[in-house]
Amino acid sequence: MILRRLLDLPLIVILMAIASVSMLVPSMHAYALRQHDVGRPFFYSALILLMFTGMIALATANARPRDPRRSHLKALVGAYLVLPLMLAIPFHEAVPDTTFANAWFEMLSSFTTTGATLYDTPGRLAPSLHLWRSLVGWLGGFYILLMGVAVLMPMNLGGMEVLGGRIAGDAGAPQITRIADPSERVTRFAILLFPAYAGFTLLLWIGLAMAGESGFVALCLAMATLSTSGITPDAGLTAAQAGVPGEMLIALFLTLGITRRAYPGAFFADRGLPLYRDPEVRMAAGLVAVVTVVLFLRHWVGAIENAEGQDLPAFFHVLWGTAFTALSFLTTTGFAADQWASARIWSGLETHGLILLGLAVIGGGVATTAGGVKLLRVYALFRHGQREMERLIHPHSVGGAGASARRLRGEGAHVAWVFFMLFALSIAAVVAALTLVGIGFDPALILAIAALSNTGPLAALAGEVPVRFAELGFDAKVILGVAMVLGRVEALAVLALLTPEQWRK
Repeated sequence: MILRRLLDLPLIVILMAIASVSMLVPSMHAYALRQHDVGRPFFYSALILLMFTGMIALATANARPRDPRRSHLKALVGAYLVLPLMLAIPFHEAVPDTTFANAWFEMLSSFTTTGATLYDTPGRLAPSLHLWRSLVGWLGGFYILLMGVAVLMPMNLGGMEVLGGRIAGDAGAPQITRIADPSERVTRFAILLFPAYAGFTLLLWIGLAMAGESGFVALCLAMATLSTSGITPDAGLTAAQAGVPGEMLIALFLTLGITRRAYPGAFFADRGLPLYRDPEVRMAAGLVAVVTVVLFLRHWVGAIENAEGQDLPAFFHVLWGTAFTALSFLTTTGFAADQWASARIWSGLETHGLILLGLAVIGGGVATTAGGVKLLRVYALFRHGQREMERLIHPHSVGGAGASARRLRGEGAHVAWVFFMLFALSIAAVVAALTLVGIGFDPALILAIAALSNTGPLAALAGEVPVRFAELGFDAKVILGVAMVLGRVEALAVLALLTPEQWRK
């Protein structure tokens, strides 16, 4: 009966209730540390917002959407407009020397799993506030994972349109029997996915703690890895105590952001296809391998020139650091290995930021928490280009590999190209908007890609000089906030909401 009542409530109301209850976690943590000035705002905000949410739930309990198929698509976008404002209230009260606009930007960055922070000075925030940032990012990662499987995929959005070959936003042919209600799909997949999502987080937390990391930092790193938010306390991964074993554990769980087959319930995946033949896995492995080999050879030459090539332990540490950093930015997490700085010094390479920008633009797998263009779309474009090269040599040849492969190379590549052009135009629009508010071209390009690919740490690593979000003006923060939401929900989903069919509803 309770579950049935929850199905009748709008999704936004349920999300507001979850956000309000989540505020009790940093409140209890702050009280345990005897930091009452930090704990009180979260406790009072939880009570007030729960009462406010309850009143909205009573008022909307009998509301029925006109188009149930697209109601949750509207809720997907609406959540990024409503929830960050709620989440920013206790954060603003707990940090008295900040503005509400800064608190809103911080929570929007966390909830979209971007991980761009305005408070990058060590010791600037209390531990409970870092826990709140990590928790919001973790919940935001599960939210986009759930909505990607339960809402975007049935509407042929989120990257799966490449395999289907149908128009993005098209729900497909009507079913003979009753069409599944979106609320039922969300509930069913939430029950299916959350135990795995939380279980993977718990396993990584325990593993990092056993590797020598402190319990608090290990928890934040585990939540940042599973959500691909990259949100860490203060100095981040470079100050972690787990070292290379901890990075190996993180890299193992970063693979969850590569393939859509990682979580249970991926009914759209070909279960008969071996994992090593999964196009997303193969594309990710190829990209990481190419970047690692190219940079490693450049590092090796630089090490020989600096007479440091005889240090074999450091030599292999640099190899690992390069591979780990490439995998991290490919999944749009944004962790930089402790050895990444040494690799840059050895090689003397000045364009390493372009490589990180390219990896972030490509992004991770569809139906995962990663951002970017997505590996499956890049794979479709690659196969299409490969087929065109074959036709240049053998104009009358017939492409094989079955109907699904031909559809991927044809209609799928066409839709992937449309999305890629929309992504490129979005970058151009955000860069133009940022330059209009006084930001230089290079920082504007880095910030635009960081926001649209949901890879906030790019700002500190992609340029010759780190770009600090704290130094941006209010207008730039608003522009980046819009870009983060657009990058998270994707342009095709926004266009599906702006179709003339929706204007009449």
